[in-house]
Amino acid sequence: MVYIDDIYADEVLDSRGNPTVRATVVLSDGTLATAIVPSGASTGKREALELRDGDDRYMGKGVLKACDNVNTKIADELIGISPFNQAEVDAVMKQLDGSDNYENLGANAVLGVSMAVARAAANSLNIPLYRYLGGSNAMTMPVPMFNIINGGSHANNSVDFQEYMIMPVNFDAFSEALRAASEVYHNLKKIIAGMGESTALGDEGGFAPNLKNNEEPIQVIMQAIEKAGYKPGEDIVIALDVASSELVTEGGYKLDSENRIVSAEELVDYYVDLCAKYPIVSIEDGLSEDDWDGWKIMTEKLADKIQLVGDDLFVTNEKILQEGIDKGIANAILIKPNQIGSVTETMQTVRLAQRNGYKCVMSHRSGESEDAFIADFAVALNTGEIKTGSTARGERTAKYNRLLEIERELGFSEYPGKVLFS
Repeated sequence: MVYIDDIYADEVLDSRGNPTVRATVVLSDGTLATAIVPSGASTGKREALELRDGDDRYMGKGVLKACDNVNTKIADELIGISPFNQAEVDAVMKQLDGSDNYENLGANAVLGVSMAVARAAANSLNIPLYRYLGGSNAMTMPVPMFNIINGGSHANNSVDFQEYMIMPVNFDAFSEALRAASEVYHNLKKIIAGMGESTALGDEGGFAPNLKNNEEPIQVIMQAIEKAGYKPGEDIVIALDVASSELVTEGGYKLDSENRIVSAEELVDYYVDLCAKYPIVSIEDGLSEDDWDGWKIMTEKLADKIQLVGDDLFVTNEKILQEGIDKGIANAILIKPNQIGSVTETMQTVRLAQRNGYKCVMSHRSGESEDAFIADFAVALNTGEIKTGSTARGERTAKYNRLLEIERELGFSEYPGKVLFS
């Protein structure tokens, strides 16, 4: 019988140069697998706890405590058990921690081990990770959301909204969609440079120019789509991540680039106007995680027209998502494994969403690594969508390049772009 023979973790760097946890699992048959945990910049208040050292190292952001928890407490509990029962592995760690949000072990410690165990099990069986986690039903390539203009907390510029994304939908294969996005990206660079603006990159590989308001990035992206030879609204559509919890101020939501403070209802009306003018099919975190009344208004006004994605709102948490379902809030959820803490809990949230007709978007974090776990995870769970940055920066392209491998392995696979937003 194959069992977990060793577990250890060390401190490595993420794409922002901050420390994060890399967990390693060794099985008794000699199989070794690692996993690197990502980290977010704009985070929901109800996310599972990311354990940081809080001392003088790395400006307090070290993760030696989390690594030590892996090397001692978690290793002591998991060594000797089977790696092929993911639910049991994750349940042992959940019980060991004893809190609702991993405040003792740290979600970064637990998730690193959880992912590494899944990868080790797949490697031991000599099957791809997506097949191990998803079984024979894993067959849908995700439609990517490419973040090509960064703003908010992802960039040091004048744009309030955090992400302006394109989604190539009118294509027969993921590889064709990726090519189209790359072509739009390079045309966008030329347009921004021609405006005399900087083509420096934000955290997720998108450009971070100073533009006059929150609508101009959409206009520039529309130009880039057309310059690349594609039709906006037909071949390629637009998605936004407002990250509005970052905009909350006394009296409403502060739009610095437009020098005004607006109420929730005024902000929703702003979105309605934008959606009428541009081919916007998805808005993430259009209102604050605490503004459930505002979310209800937004859902009533827009849910029958576009995808309304809860990120900070739901934090990949099954209980919070259930509350949203019960109250009729949003119609989609962003899936970030490090918000909830384990592979099993992530899968449970996805299944709840899918049973209730909520769309799922598998997502990276702004602090990423070369680890491409979420590429396999998106295919395994047939989420149909993935959000993992622009077509630049290695920690982003690692996920896209892995998806190209998966598409080749699958041979025939469903690319749902043509039907996703019909």
